[in-house]
Order: sequence, then structure tokens, then C-alpha cells
Amino acid sequence: MAGHSKWANIKRRKGAQDAKRGKIFTKLIKEITVAAKMGDPDPAANPRLRLAVDKAKAQSMPKDTIQRAIDKAVGALDGDAYENITYEGYGPAGIAVLVECLTDNRNRTSADVRHAFTKHGGNLGTSGSVAYQFARKGVFTFPKESTDEETLMMQGLEGNAEDVEDAGEIWTVTCAFEDYDLCRNALEELGIEEMTSELMQQPDNTVALSAEDAEKVQRLVDHLDDLDDVQDTWTNAEFPEDPEDEA
Repeated sequence: MAGHSKWANIKRRKGAQDAKRGKIFTKLIKEITVAAKMGDPDPAANPRLRLAVDKAKAQSMPKDTIQRAIDKAVGALDGDAYENITYEGYGPAGIAVLVECLTDNRNRTSADVRHAFTKHGGNLGTSGSVAYQFARKGVFTFPKESTDEETLMMQGLEGNAEDVEDAGEIWTVTCAFEDYDLCRNALEELGIEEMTSELMQQPDNTVALSAEDAEKVQRLVDHLDDLDDVQDTWTNAEFPEDPEDEA
């Protein structure tokens, strides 16, 4: 069931992003700028920047917009100075929540995130109260019909993949954060265009939610994701599967 739950959560997350595509551009531009500033401005030599650029292209962001964000980072254009902040807390049903932000105003962001937790029955925790329950992983997905488990396993091992899971509609391949680029390069050799990739905060254990609690948690996550300074929201919630997700 672990693989099915992961896919259900990925689909839920993707659906929420698609519904908010207007705000996605702003958040992607921030991520591109910060990734380029923290590392090499060449996506080929900077895994974080490469991932951000790929996400931007997947959302049909114009090349000029992508390049302008990179130029801001290297000083070719004036731009805001963003900093990474991660907030930790607990939501309804005691689920753990990580909120990753990029902000140019720490006080504003802290107040907005705290308000979201309070409004939806959660509470903001101290640094370290939740993060230990998560590990950053690279996660790759492939349509079931595009390949088979043995092929993925053999190719994934070339990139230090940790696991290949049957998630119903898809295969998922997981690797350690530090092996993300190596694993991605290995899997891209399969030439499967439908491959998706993402860096995720993966919980060590999940909490199964009732339908009622799932709605409460989803309202908190939606509120957080709707904040301009929030880049990603991660939880250890295991949402009930929709009927079409059941295998």
C-alpha cells in the first residue's frame, strides 16, 4: 500500500498545483533565482537549478522569463534578496507539517504561516520539532506501460537508486538527495519522455487519515500553498484514496 499511498499523494499535490498555475510562475521564478544564486548559473552544473528550470518549462514558462530569473541571481539585473526558511508544525489529527519558504520579509512570512496553522486547527512548532521525521529524496515516476520493474531496477542501480515501487498506475524510483542528479541522468538514458522527477521531503512514517480529518488537513495545506512566500508544503499524512486510485 505504501506505493499506492505515495502516488495518491503525488496526484493530489499535482492537482492542487495545476489549479493554482497562476501563482506557480511567481514561485518558480523565486526558486530559479535562488538556485542560481546559491550555485552555478548553468543548469547543467547545478541540480537544483536544473530541476527548477525543468519545472518552469513543464508549466510553459517562456525561455526569456527563465533567463531573466537567472540573470537576477548573477547580478545582471536588480532583484530581491530571498532567503530560505523552513517552518515546522503540527496540523489536524497531529500530522507533521514542513513548510519551505523563500522570502524577502521574514516577519511577514512567519506571521502568515502562523495564521494558517492557527486558523486550521494546527500549531507552529520550534525548529527541529518535525524535520527529523522527514528525509529529502529524489522521486521519479514512470507510466506503467512505458517500462518494466526489472529494467527500472537495473538502470536505477546505475544511479544509486534506493527503491523501485509498484504504485498502481505508475512505477516510482527513489534515491537519496545527494544522488539525485546521478540517478536522474541514469534514468534519462531509458529515453522515456513521460518521466517526471522531483525532490521531495519524504516522511519516515505516515499517519492514515479519516475522510473528515483529510478535509481539515487539505484546507491547511491549501492555505499554506496559497501564500506567496511558500514554495512547498510537506506532511506525513496518508490521505484516503479516491475511488479511481484504488487498484
